[in-house]
This record gives sequence, C-alpha cells and structure tokens, in this order.
Amino acid sequence: MSTAEADQDDIPLFAASRKVYPQSVAGPFRRAKWLILFLCLGIYYLLPFLRWDRGPYLPNQAVLADIANNRFYFFFIEIWPQEVYYFTGLLILAAFVLFLMNAVAGRVWCGYLCPQTVWTDLFLSVERFFEGDRRERMRRDAEPWGFDTLWRKGAKHAVWLIIAWWTGGAWVLYFADAPTLVRELATFTAPLSAYVWIAILTFTTYTLAGIMREQVCKYMCPWPRIQAALTDDEALNVTYRYDRGEPRVSVKQAAKLKAQGAPAGDCIDCFQCVAVCPTGIDIRDGAQIDCIQCGLCIDACDTVMSKIGRPTRLIAYDTDGNVQRRLAGKPAIYRLVRLRTLIYLALITVVGGAMLWQLATRSTAGISVLHERSPLFVTLSDGSIRNAYAVRLLNKRPEHRPFALTVSGLPGIRIEAIGAPPSADLRPVVTVDPDSSREVRVLVTVPAGVPLAASQAITITASDLFAGETVRADEHFMAPETHR
Repeated sequence: MSTAEADQDDIPLFAASRKVYPQSVAGPFRRAKWLILFLCLGIYYLLPFLRWDRGPYLPNQAVLADIANNRFYFFFIEIWPQEVYYFTGLLILAAFVLFLMNAVAGRVWCGYLCPQTVWTDLFLSVERFFEGDRRERMRRDAEPWGFDTLWRKGAKHAVWLIIAWWTGGAWVLYFADAPTLVRELATFTAPLSAYVWIAILTFTTYTLAGIMREQVCKYMCPWPRIQAALTDDEALNVTYRYDRGEPRVSVKQAAKLKAQGAPAGDCIDCFQCVAVCPTGIDIRDGAQIDCIQCGLCIDACDTVMSKIGRPTRLIAYDTDGNVQRRLAGKPAIYRLVRLRTLIYLALITVVGGAMLWQLATRSTAGISVLHERSPLFVTLSDGSIRNAYAVRLLNKRPEHRPFALTVSGLPGIRIEAIGAPPSADLRPVVTVDPDSSREVRVLVTVPAGVPLAASQAITITASDLFAGETVRADEHFMAPETHR
C-alpha cells in the first residue's frame, strides 16, 4: 500500500464539533442585522395581539388559524379549506423570492432573515450580557468553574429558556384568541395540546439557537447545498479581495517592503474576520459552504482598515470574477440585472399577480349541482319531463343570505326547491346560515311539446337577493330518446 493510500485510509469519518465563540462587532451590516432582528421578532411576538374588526360572529384577531372552524384569517382576507391553493401559491412565491435573493447576493437569506440566524443572534446577545465577549467566554470555559461562572451560566440558560418558552407560546397564539389563551395558560385551564406544543417548541428553540447554533447551518439545513447548485458567477458573495490583501504581512513589515518597492498586501493577518464569524470560518480561504453571507467579517475588517489608515472593503460583497479582472488590470463588472434575475422577477410577478387577481375577483358564495341518478327523469301525467338535482349553496359571509334560484337553457323550463318558499316572482328562495352551506332538493320541469335531446345542457343560477352576487352551475337535463 502506498503512503498516499495509507493517508487516505486514516481520514476520519467523523469530526468532533469545535465550539465557536463569535466576537461582537459594530458596523453597518451588524446594525442591519439588529434592525431585522427587532423587526422580525417584534412581528412574531406581538402580531397575535393585533385586532381586526370583521363584524359580529367572527374573530377579531388580525392573524388567526382557526382550525376548529376551518378558517384562516389574515387581516381582511379569509381563507376557506377549499382555497388551500393560496398557501400553495405563497410557497411557490416564497421559493422564487428565495431564488432571486440567491441570484443577487448568495445566501443573504441565511445571514439576515433565517429564523435560525435571528434567534441565534438573540441568544448570543444574552450570552455576551452574562458572560462577556469572546475572550472572556473562552477564559471562563478553560478555567475551573467557580461561583461567578456558575451563576452567570445559570442566569444565561434561564433567560434562554424564558425566550424559548415565549417563542413556543407565541406560536400557539396564532391558533386561538391570543388574550384568552394567555389567560388560560396562566391559570392552567388551556387545552393540553397548547402545553404540549409550547413544550416542543421551547425545547427545539433552546436546542437549535442556544446549543447547536452554527451546526444547524452546517449540517442540518439543506439550503446551503441547494444554493450551491443554484448560484452563478455573477451573484455577489462575501469575498476576500485577495488582489488587495496578498501577500499578508504586518503593518511594520508592509512599510519596510513598500520602502524597498516590494509588494505588500493590505491584510495584516489580524484574524478579526475569523473572530467575528458566527460559523467560525476564515473567509480568506475562499468561497465556503459554511459561510452564511452575514457580512460581519466586512464590519470587522473595515474597523481594522480604518484604524491602520487603509481603504475599507478589503472584504466586501463581490465576485471572484471581479477579483480576477482587477488582477488583470480590468475594471470590475457587476451584473445584478441579467437573464436569471429577470426570469425570477417575471415568475414572481406572474404568480403574485395571479394570486392578487384571484383574491380580488373571488366570490363569497358558491353552488354545486349533482343530478340524481335514480331515476334520471320522470314523465308526468301532462307529458312534461322532470329531473331532480341536489343543489348545495355555500355562504362565506357572516350573515344569513337568501338566494333565489333560476334555471335556463330550455323553453318554458321552471324550477322549484323542496322546503323553499317562492318569492313574488315565483323563484324559490333558499336561505343559507352564516359561514355555512345548505343542500336542497331541486326539481326542474320542462313542459310537454318542447323538443328535447336525450341530454341537454342547462344552467342553474343562485342570486343573493340583498347583495346581488350571482353564482352558476352547469348541468344536464335528461329526457327519453323518443321525446322529440
């Protein structure tokens, strides 16, 4: 066996996790992350308490998944079970937005908007509050634990559990009236399922954001692998501009080399970019699947460059192609608008536009008609032909609605509904309760002497007597073959 083969056999199949101690940093990217964190968490925790008046008999919570009544409410939008395609459209729209973000700036979703990133940032801030910054935390973990370390770590984990518990509690508030459920949770009268889900989400939030952290991004999340397959050379990524940074030397050594006319890069090997990285990588090693494109290394590097009087953005959102162009003495090229991004924008516009059009034109009533099969028709004593149908009317509004039924498609055709009184113009009127449906048996009759085929198309129409909304359903009227 050769030495190379022996070395390959010695490669471990498992690498133990190495704890990462991210250092705090200040700068525009860190401020953007704080802003997004407060905005996202504020919406998540407070949105269930926002009220929206929908009138009597309907819940007044702005966003509510009313599982018991098969409804989903989002401000002025009410989604019924048969309208689940809206959720499908939202998932498709979210996928295209994610693809567009990837085409523009790589894993920018991971660095700023991903829930794992947002909650991990929050947990890290709690850890820094109790245990100090990077060096102090490393020192505490390396030394034997005393009372000071014990109480600090205990307080940190206690706050983590409180945040995780409220995260799970906020989630269940989207499935019931929030103030009522909070009161029930506090008095231990809430449904058992609420406590179970809060416990599950408390455990997952505490584990993922507090304990596993970057390991979720590295090993559990599939998006880095998918993103790597979707990206192209024009997407902006956090890039170490080695055309400026190499060769790496200290500040004093750089001054000596430049005095001698020798090349000296701007990178001084301070490792601040590594210290602040939430996944513990060295961005100077090039593009890596572990990089979440958060930009914190840019802030750290800019701080160092400003202190030593050198231009900032040694690390920046850029492309490796631009680094190569600058090395060749060519200007950098940025192509954010290209065929890929235009296709994604077009798909987002089409899907979003279709959903908006469907919402704007959707009906608050519905009708379905089913022809009775036995018998298909009845010949009455006066020679007229009668068909029977099961008509189901749907009322999506929170009040009683009277619907007048009419039928068209044949000369002299008339309609009557069993148990429904006729109106002044002899149309049968069927009243449907709020937020419900009603099925009635309908008899459709064609007088004798009207030429009929064995099957002929007719239309049954239901009109709201007050709102004027009209819904229709097409069916067939059956007759004997000899009825000509």
